[in-house]
Amino acid sequence: MILENSSPHTFHIPVMGTGFTVDTPLRVARFGINSVVSLVDDVLIEQMRRFHCAKAGEPYEEIRDEEEDARARRITAYLNLLDRLVQNQIEQLRAAPFEPGSDITRYFELLPNTALRQSYAEMLATSHPAEKERRQNALRQQVVPGAIEVNIMTKLDRDSYRGREKLAPIMADGMSALRGFALSRLRSGLVLSAGINTRLYSYISKFDDFFPDQSGLLKKKIILKVSDYRSAAIQGKFLAKHGIWVSEYRVESGLNCGGHAFVSDGELMGPILEEFKQKRKELSDFLRPLYLKALTALGRKEPPKPLPVRTTAQGGIGTADEHNFLMDHYQLDSAGWGTPFLLVPEVSNVDDRQLHQLAAAGEKDVFLSGSSPLGIPFWNLRGSASEGLRQQRILHNRPGSPCPKSFLALNTEFTKVPICSASRTYQILKAHALRRLAAEGTRIEEIQEAVLEKSCICHDLGGGATLKNSIDPKASPAVCPGPNIAYFSKIATLEEMISHIYGRMSLLAHSDRPHMFIKELRLYVDYFREERKKFSSGLSTRSSDYFQELRKNLLEGIAYYRKLSDHFVADQKDRFLRDLQTLQEQIELMVSPAVPVPVRA
Repeated sequence: MILENSSPHTFHIPVMGTGFTVDTPLRVARFGINSVVSLVDDVLIEQMRRFHCAKAGEPYEEIRDEEEDARARRITAYLNLLDRLVQNQIEQLRAAPFEPGSDITRYFELLPNTALRQSYAEMLATSHPAEKERRQNALRQQVVPGAIEVNIMTKLDRDSYRGREKLAPIMADGMSALRGFALSRLRSGLVLSAGINTRLYSYISKFDDFFPDQSGLLKKKIILKVSDYRSAAIQGKFLAKHGIWVSEYRVESGLNCGGHAFVSDGELMGPILEEFKQKRKELSDFLRPLYLKALTALGRKEPPKPLPVRTTAQGGIGTADEHNFLMDHYQLDSAGWGTPFLLVPEVSNVDDRQLHQLAAAGEKDVFLSGSSPLGIPFWNLRGSASEGLRQQRILHNRPGSPCPKSFLALNTEFTKVPICSASRTYQILKAHALRRLAAEGTRIEEIQEAVLEKSCICHDLGGGATLKNSIDPKASPAVCPGPNIAYFSKIATLEEMISHIYGRMSLLAHSDRPHMFIKELRLYVDYFREERKKFSSGLSTRSSDYFQELRKNLLEGIAYYRKLSDHFVADQKDRFLRDLQTLQEQIELMVSPAVPVPVRA
């Protein structure tokens, strides 16, 4: 079992889709790098367990769909497998010779410029054999694995059915995923994303591993992925009152990220991180009494000293300067690098076709779509196999997916048992309803387009893993990079990408990449324009007040960035201020749209 660890790196690899990072810990954990595995797709997880058992010579016994608590048991079995395999890798790495190309040499050469890397350099410079061996043995003892973190998207907590009979709440998807992680041997963090889910959050307190042990350590930690400070405080308070401590707040950009985009009302990443920086101690001081009171009520001992809290951030980071600025100015504990790692084959699961598409992608090749059945904006790659199949089905007058997994089956518009809005069943039923509206004289073209845009992402986001590993040669992968992919074009090695992160080389495709804060602001301006169009056409549920709030927050964010630019070097500051001025002028011209005539759905 992997013991408590602290990564020697200043970056982590966030969850990407369901399949891109499903086995990333087996590729990077031995080098001390934290990464995150999605727990959405237990079918994919079981396929990957079979694949890696065969590869490692481990025994494999299938956990079939119809077996009791199959979803949770699949997740537990897979996480335990990852834990064993990474521990074996660490033992082999510690025993390896310090020679070019060995894993232990890679471990230390990948490190940032820290005291540990300096100790490694001093070992290399030592000529006396006995002293060199002593230093090598000391270095071996300092090798720690990266954490195998897991992610549960809280909105994906579909109730389970046996036929038409709804099962107990603990058998729901999110609850089962939580149980699968809680019963595993891992010592790591559970990343909860997409907002509060009260029944899921309450269920956490049923498992001992989320409470301090006799030494005051948490075997399993809670990491909240949040979009702003207010969300962190609300969720942290709910959990504290149930005796659960939040060990990390992971701030993600609302728009400048991959996958689902949880768009804020114009609150920008810089001001949000500033608020976390200023209120970090205040938040802990507010939550600690609630937490200790709940522990007492549960009959549990309080830890001998206050539990620590980390603050991390991710979304659109693309240069060493940005990375270092975030770490230093906002006093972060780590910064997440996701999208660029899609171009590192030894880290993520991307099949060859999509890999070359990603390398060639420009700004217009990645678009914010309505593909997700969750109704949340979703970043998509033009020309992906999944998009091609969706369009082909429409051309052949068979829109919608067969829905092989149903993890996003949440719609009850036409059925008592929820179905997915990307499914063929739903889209046929919706087409009939729209035809009736058309007969009554209602314009349905834009509504119909929005319906047909939905994709089978819960299955297709695992396609990269099943296609790359020859598990499903017919897979049609979906790809969901963030806009940052447009500025990277090289298919890179792990060494090259980490050297880019730490400023030892640059992998940028061209030098005119905008600052990450400017890029996020541009994305919000574009989003503002598109939402105004939808509102004016009667296709948006936004209120006029929303646009006023969005505009106000964007202008306040620009005012904050003007002051922040004093911390930039001269050339960077000049361009940053010019870009801010251009965007400010565009926002000032945007006014709240007039109230439209509503369109019937």
